[in-house]
Amino acid sequence: MITLFGILIILLGIVTLVTKPLFKNAKLLEWFTAKRSVQIIGIGIVLSIVTGTFFYAEPGTAYAVQYPWGGQKAVFRQGIHTKMWGRLIPIQFELPIKYVIPSQEHGLGEQSEYANVDEAKYWAFSDAVKARIATSVVISINTEDEGQFLSVADRNKTERNMIRSRIISNIDQSIKNTCKLMDAQDYISGQASDFDRYFKDQLENGMYVLEEYADNQTREIIGDSSTVRTIVNKDTKHKRFRIQIRNGEPVREKGNSLKAYGLTVIQAVVTEIDWEATFDNRLQLQKEEVAQTQLEKQQAEREFYRAQKEKARGEADKATERARLEKEQIQKTIAAETEAKVAEFNLVKEKKQFEVEKFKALSKKVAADAESYQNAKLVNAGLTPQERAEWDYKTSVGVARELKELRLPEIFIEGSSSKNSDNTLLESLIGADLAKQMMNKPEK
Repeated sequence: MITLFGILIILLGIVTLVTKPLFKNAKLLEWFTAKRSVQIIGIGIVLSIVTGTFFYAEPGTAYAVQYPWGGQKAVFRQGIHTKMWGRLIPIQFELPIKYVIPSQEHGLGEQSEYANVDEAKYWAFSDAVKARIATSVVISINTEDEGQFLSVADRNKTERNMIRSRIISNIDQSIKNTCKLMDAQDYISGQASDFDRYFKDQLENGMYVLEEYADNQTREIIGDSSTVRTIVNKDTKHKRFRIQIRNGEPVREKGNSLKAYGLTVIQAVVTEIDWEATFDNRLQLQKEEVAQTQLEKQQAEREFYRAQKEKARGEADKATERARLEKEQIQKTIAAETEAKVAEFNLVKEKKQFEVEKFKALSKKVAADAESYQNAKLVNAGLTPQERAEWDYKTSVGVARELKELRLPEIFIEGSSSKNSDNTLLESLIGADLAKQMMNKPEK
């Protein structure tokens, strides 16, 4: 711009210098004297020299400087650099390129002098469904290899020409090939990420070579899993494409890659898709059908879980009743075992008590026998009247006790005897029994 301004100043000086002698009486040219016209020409020459010798490199922009004598250089740093009246080819480090779906209110949206924004185009998927695809692509130039950058700048002349002739054509081809690889239904069913991956890979490494294959039969499982039937729908037959694979790698078109120009794809994504009206109607019907299916599925699941709940409740009641019965059974069993233990203990106790009483009775009887034997000895030995009275008392007490245990014969026959006839029958019997006991007892 400054160079053009300097050239205009030079032309102005030359015009005033030439026309001054021809129009001497013109008031407009009175100020332009010959000296001033020469000064104006000098100022224009200085401006042209200065602006032709130097230029200012803006940040984020690479420059290819082509000199008049055939040399060239690359400038990647900002600041003032020499160009020696050479030609400049500025190219941004990163080139944003966007396809936008226009709106009625804002059109293509905000524009920027550093971004290339175009209206999105219609593309056809493999099932012939068309849609406008909005994309956002960012391309980076190679600032490490000066020779490659100068070659790209020399072949494309300008940044805009490189975007239009190289980058946009590759973007369009990548979108077209990617659309052929899938149906519109596949895209909305979860293959959107595959679309972005194929799109970026082709844009950076080259276009896929596609091959057509037949895919008009769909294998579906009907009924149980052991019955597989093939359903053929001739109305939905359409061409299908897939990537040619060789040695495990996709086959690509030669010479159709941004990488060959030293360009790197930083970003390549689909930001929005505007489907055609017929497909939108189909999607709406599918959404309604899916919603109805989900509703029925939820109802079926609700009924299933309700049945499971009733079943679980029945199992819980059974478990509660079983626990109650088992508790009662355990209580009765423990009570019966306790009763048996108590009875067994009482039996042992009675046996022990019986033995204790038996030994007590024997002890008493032995003591009485010993006392009677001692008294008999004392009687035989002779006692004083006082001792005799005491012995009679004790003897009477012992005899009374022994009479309780004495068993008299039911039949007694009295006959003549040589004993004293003054003794009564009772005395005779008592005497006989005592005598018998004394005779049977050993002496101490």
